[in-house]
Amino acid sequence: VQLQASGGGLVQAGGSLRLSCAASGSLDSIGSVHWYRQAPGKKREWVATISSTDNTNYAASVKGRFTISRDNAKNTVYLQMNSLKPDDTAVYYCNADILVGSRWLSYWGQGTQVTVSS
Repeated sequence: VQLQASGGGLVQAGGSLRLSCAASGSLDSIGSVHWYRQAPGKKREWVATISSTDNTNYAASVKGRFTISRDNAKNTVYLQMNSLKPDDTAVYYCNADILVGSRWLSYWGQGTQVTVSS
C-alpha cells in the first residue's frame, strides 16, 4: 500500500491550491485520513481530518479556509486550500488508517511543498 500526496506548488497570498492524497495497492478500506504540515524549523502540526463517515475537523488556523473531502471510488482525499497566507507555507503530509487484511495500519504520504508568497 502506498500514499501519494500531490498538488503543492507556489501561489500568491490569497490564492488557492488543492492537494490530493491517493492510496494505491492491495487495501481493503480506508478509515480516517489526516493532513499535517511542517514549516521550516517548526514541529509537524495537524491540519485536518476526515473520517470514514465524512465527519471533518480542522485546526483553528485553517478553519473556514480549508476543506477536506474524499472520493472513496478513487481512494483519494483532497484538501482544498483557499485564501492562502504566507504562514501556510509548509510541507504537507497525508496520513491514513488503512485496512489491510484484518489489520488497520497507519500510512504516510511523502509530502508535498506548499509555498505562499506575500
